[in-house]
Amino acid sequence: MKTKIVDIHPHIVSTDTVKYPLAPLEGKQSEWSKKRSVNFEEMVAAMDEAGVGKAALVHSSTTYGYDCSYLADSVAKLPQRLTGVFSVNMMAGDAAKQIEFWAKEKKLAGLRLYTSGNTIETQSNWMTDPKTYPGMECAQALGLPVCVSLRKPGVPQLNELVKLFPKIRFLVDHMVEPPINEGPPYASSQFLFDLAQYDNVYLKLTTLNVRNSLKDTGAPEQFFPLLVSRFGASRIAWGSNYPSAQGSLKEMVAEAQSVLSCLSEEDRAWIFARTAQSLYPVLADN
Repeated sequence: MKTKIVDIHPHIVSTDTVKYPLAPLEGKQSEWSKKRSVNFEEMVAAMDEAGVGKAALVHSSTTYGYDCSYLADSVAKLPQRLTGVFSVNMMAGDAAKQIEFWAKEKKLAGLRLYTSGNTIETQSNWMTDPKTYPGMECAQALGLPVCVSLRKPGVPQLNELVKLFPKIRFLVDHMVEPPINEGPPYASSQFLFDLAQYDNVYLKLTTLNVRNSLKDTGAPEQFFPLLVSRFGASRIAWGSNYPSAQGSLKEMVAEAQSVLSCLSEEDRAWIFARTAQSLYPVLADN
């Protein structure tokens, strides 16, 4: 039986910098978006080649800051196959208004908190600032899943946030990149396993995690079953991180399928499609 594939973490960048001007967060554009970005048309072609049926495109904050226009315009071209995850300045006084705009008017299905990542090496501390609460309350009222890009020092803030907003499903980008490569018993990944206690925490298992599991003594055939035993496959979703991660989308799909072959067919079905569809119903089977 062929597993359906929904990609929950690809990025697109336009070649038209007049209509979609560059405005990266903190003025620093990511190297991947300079050197190997793909536009909407190229993404769809890559999905076709890789056998990816649907996707939740993630706004590139390191290219456009908080202007999600290209993401929204692209999703509008192929709404039966794509949705989008947008970002806003959560510390701004109009954050809730902006969330409503992208979610209601532009019909994007998820919010992303970019607190650390490709071009922001130091973990930000604004995630639990009370100024963000009106925006978080808006996201909760709208039923939006909230992706969080963070580093390990930001986990205490995440712990606080998931308790403050228990109705929000928080989706952790790259699983906070646990050091899988250290091998069993994965003691340094305990901070990740501890997140399983929160029913509203979901994980994005991406190419970064897949490749890290193949390094050193990673033993993916031990790590991923352990991860599923803690969280359940229904709280784990695969994402390519294409083209931020190097390689073709087809290669990333093959890598993930190979590494996760140690799991049951049912668990793989959840990780490769059903969890994403539960988070973003717009991506459900037609």
